Amino acid sequence: MKKLSLIFLVVVGLAGCAEEKEQKSQSIPLQGQWLTESTGDVMLDPQTSGLKSWRGKLLSVSDGSADISQRKQLHVIEPKNALVLEESLLFVMSEAVQQSCFAAYLNDAPDLEALAVDPRNDKVFVVVTEDATRGESMSESCFEKYRNSGSTDYPTLLVRLELQDDNSLLITHVRPLQFEASLNIGNFPNDGIEAMTFGPDGTLYLGLEKDKQVNARIFSVKVEDSFWASDDFVQVTDLELRLPKFETGNHPINAMDYLPRTNHPGYLVAAARNDNNIWLVDLKKQHETKIIPVHYYAPTNSNDPNCGQWELMNNASLEGLAVVGDKIWMINDPWKKYYKENVVCETNRTKYEQMAPLLFSMPIDPNWFN
Repeated sequence: MKKLSLIFLVVVGLAGCAEEKEQKSQSIPLQGQWLTESTGDVMLDPQTSGLKSWRGKLLSVSDGSADISQRKQLHVIEPKNALVLEESLLFVMSEAVQQSCFAAYLNDAPDLEALAVDPRNDKVFVVVTEDATRGESMSESCFEKYRNSGSTDYPTLLVRLELQDDNSLLITHVRPLQFEASLNIGNFPNDGIEAMTFGPDGTLYLGLEKDKQVNARIFSVKVEDSFWASDDFVQVTDLELRLPKFETGNHPINAMDYLPRTNHPGYLVAAARNDNNIWLVDLKKQHETKIIPVHYYAPTNSNDPNCGQWELMNNASLEGLAVVGDKIWMINDPWKKYYKENVVCETNRTKYEQMAPLLFSMPIDPNWFN
């Protein structure tokens, strides 16, 4: 019996290896570029949590765990060479927001987890907050006003930014999100809205990492002219899109952008960072979400004969995605717990220790839509 069990385990193991190799052969290899500053050094620990196209460049935003030098600003990136331009767009708070219930948190180290550019006015941006458990708390009266968020104790915030003549970004308005109890979102402070993008009609799509059933979800809100006139809760709409279903594990959405199609309402391109997958979500709800497996390579820039030109990353953790024409640009958010495990070639050790991200790109394949 023991012999039969051993044979069974070997067969299962070989089958698993064969399946893994088959999945890898179908996966798209993506070669990245290290993000570098004007000094030539790699970008220091930005904890990138959003990426969007803007005026021929890319914009990224950092979350609350980034190096303090990277927070509360939008970084401007030249996609041709992954150069981070010296002049970033710094946040400045308006007097109205300074008087709001959310001023203390936004002044401290807000956990910004996604970025969207208003397609009707490219001077207007929206960022979204996630985990406020380590931030400044609200006053008792403010907490009472916003306690029924339907999710976390401190509500998720949509924050409007507007570009000023001096290239600063004025925080003009803030609105908290409310989820109906029937949506079963759950109280997960660090697993909330992680992805965001505008459609062409002013619909703002919001990607949730997980709900009570550990499923990713996509919601929307309609951002009209009067949207920012209030600081009351804005209720989200459950789009009930045909997202993938999984028996086990965490399969979160961590980045998202809108992809237009002729004679079609369009698609949402989303990144599932734990799986090294890109999701193609049909807004018409005709087709199941297409899963596109990818794997990431970092350049070694090494003369060491034991190092190849590229090394396969053990953990990339994608958190930013931008559709630009017929190409998808992607950026990773170095996961501090695992990022150093990527080290294969010693020439890259310092880069991984500094939590430097990489920029990747992938052409959009017309066959994805067949």
